Parts: sequence; C-alpha cells; structure tokens
Amino acid sequence: QVHLAESGGGSVLAGGSLRLSCAASGGTFGSYNMGWFRQAPGKERECVAAISWSGAGTYYRESVRGRFTIDRDNALNTLYLQMNSLKPEDTAVYFCAQASYQFGGLNLNTWAYDHWGQGTQVTVSS
Repeated sequence: QVHLAESGGGSVLAGGSLRLSCAASGGTFGSYNMGWFRQAPGKERECVAAISWSGAGTYYRESVRGRFTIDRDNALNTLYLQMNSLKPEDTAVYFCAQASYQFGGLNLNTWAYDHWGQGTQVTVSS
C-alpha cells in the first residue's frame, strides 16, 4: 500500500520561502509521475506542479511559474516543492499525489492520481 506523507508547511510572511517534502513508501516511487496540488477554503483542488517519473518533464501552474520548483529524488523516494516569493494567494492546504499508472505523460487532473498525502497547511500573510 502506497503511503505519502507531506511535511514542511507553515506560516510565513509574503515574500518568504518554504520547502515542502513528500516521503513515499510502499510502492515503486520512481515509476510514477507525481504532482503537488493545493486547495484553498471554498475552492477546488488544483494542480500546482507536476513532474514525470524520471524528473525530465515538469509542469507549473501559470500563477506559480518562476517562483516554485518541483523536484524529486527517486533514490530517497521523496518529492519536493520549493516555494519562493510566496504570496497571500498561495495560502492553501498542499497535497502530494502519485499518478494512477506507471510512466506515461503528465496529467494535471485530480482524477489521474489515486494516492494522496494528508496535506500540509501553507499560510502566507501580508
């Protein structure tokens, strides 16, 4: 059974940085595309960034491009999200997720991911 555990969330002032980590266990992490999603109160869950199983391909939501960096270490079974120049509108619960199928192309939809972490709160104040 795949288990994903996020860490690194917290409260920061606008302009600050946070680095989220997602530790994976119970599966073959290096064979699956991974994604970071976020959900703010009253809003739908949205993909922030995604990375291919090899790390060669990445996607960023327009609003975070240039500020966030997704990365993975397949030897450590860990996914990362470096968040710089944080804005109040980045406030949300952040989730890591594993794609439903091995390899394949990047998919930004929540239905394409079947394993989710419990989420970590990121709060950015102005």
